[in-house]
Amino acid sequence: MLTATPSTVERTTADILRLLLPHRRHVRGDTVSEPEAFRPQLTQLAAFVRTGEPILFTLPGFPCKSPNPDKVLGPLPDEGERLSLRFLDELCATIEAVYPPGARMLICSDGHIFGDHIGVADGTIDAYGTALCAMIHDERRACLETFDLGDVLGETGYDEKRRRVHEEFAPTVDDLRAQVHHDENMTRLYRGITRFLVEDTVGHTGTKSALQRECRRRAYGVIQRSNAWSSLIAARFPRSVRLSIHPQPPGAAKFGIRLLDVDDQWTTPWHSCVLLRADGTPTLLPHHRARALGTLAYRDGRPSHYVA
Repeated sequence: MLTATPSTVERTTADILRLLLPHRRHVRGDTVSEPEAFRPQLTQLAAFVRTGEPILFTLPGFPCKSPNPDKVLGPLPDEGERLSLRFLDELCATIEAVYPPGARMLICSDGHIFGDHIGVADGTIDAYGTALCAMIHDERRACLETFDLGDVLGETGYDEKRRRVHEEFAPTVDDLRAQVHHDENMTRLYRGITRFLVEDTVGHTGTKSALQRECRRRAYGVIQRSNAWSSLIAARFPRSVRLSIHPQPPGAAKFGIRLLDVDDQWTTPWHSCVLLRADGTPTLLPHHRARALGTLAYRDGRPSHYVA
């Protein structure tokens, strides 16, 4: 294994980061686009480039579909996931053009870690994960691998795994409340997750204000578990380049990345469905909006997306 010179490492890591920057998920008004502003990622990349190893990216996400049928086509991966997997695989291939050892992407599916807080059963999450792995295999996405809660703590059940991961890695609710009150990015995350929980709630019979209170409470639980999952991934893969599907500011430990080109920085394939515009470009919309604008298309006998 050859060791690169310092100047080669610096140049190559900057080149790799420039390939990521056009796909950066950031908050509105953040126009930072220079590699030097992303020092944590340059440091993480350099650890691989220095020794000539393939880069390992870790990306928490792809948990399960929203339980709200007005937002998604169903409980299994569809065109949104397929296009997202293609993007991630092709991104790794693009990196190989400037860094021959290449890169691989570890999708760290996080559905099981907070499934009890979002009202999705473990069996439903398992079915989503199995179909996602089949999609990766069938589409021959050679740069992609998966990792989830089932891969840790042996044969223990999911409830016990959640409890133990929470106990070891989760921050306290009091700590999170302090961050929400004093950190603008954490405030956005808390509000975004609360909004998702409200939208994803099906069959609520109480008042809207009661639902809002309940979802605000559960949002802290989701963030606790998400942070715990991130900490577990960091401990399990300490040398990885850490990505996020949430907007991240320059200099953060994670790099926010968009899976598809959409206007809303919080939209993901598991909270929406794909509408192919007349020119063939995809966008992500809630199911009820896509249904009003397009015709349903099928893939392998299952609803896949809409065509305008």
